[in-house]
Amino acid sequence: MSKRQLLHLGLASAGLMTLGSRAGFGHDNPMPPELREAIERQAFAPVLGNAKGDITLTEFFDYNCPHCRTTMPVMKKLIAADRKLRVVFREWPIFGEGSAFASQASLAALNQGKYWPLHEALMKIKSKVGEAEVMAVVRRLDLDEARLKRDMESEAVLGHIDHSMQLGDHLGLAGTPTFIAGHEGLFGGQDLAALSSLVATAREDLL
Repeated sequence: MSKRQLLHLGLASAGLMTLGSRAGFGHDNPMPPELREAIERQAFAPVLGNAKGDITLTEFFDYNCPHCRTTMPVMKKLIAADRKLRVVFREWPIFGEGSAFASQASLAALNQGKYWPLHEALMKIKSKVGEAEVMAVVRRLDLDEARLKRDMESEAVLGHIDHSMQLGDHLGLAGTPTFIAGHEGLFGGQDLAALSSLVATAREDLL
């Protein structure tokens, strides 16, 4: 086991404990309700799985993150296996301009009901994702390009990304992907067993 390290959150005077690749607030230092609300309940955050699920799993990700790509099929299996799970995707483009463009386009696709097809297609790209790659997928999915580009600059889209950036700073997140459920989190590529365990622990703690 690695040495525990206390990281200052900057929200509600809370702290995040890291233990290897697993992080958590724990019973003695539970996540403040206002912080959980900020992570899980932002109005424009994409939600998959059961929108009224009993537990929320939040993923902070970037389209140019290799581990985010390899974990995407695992997330699909998790959602299919757990009918009570609510999943929130937090677009957190920390890998440069191409990532930012991809995040804006994906969020804008929410308004056309095509967030998940675009998200999944972008995650399957093995090369670096930038404007050209994103727009090729947009055309393949037959999205309205003019509307998409307008929506990419909307307050809702830019606000979601800004909110993710602030949360990443406040939480002291190490990078992508980061998964948070209940009072704990996981960093890095994960298998189905690890994510299922994270969700199960959250249910034990919160329900």
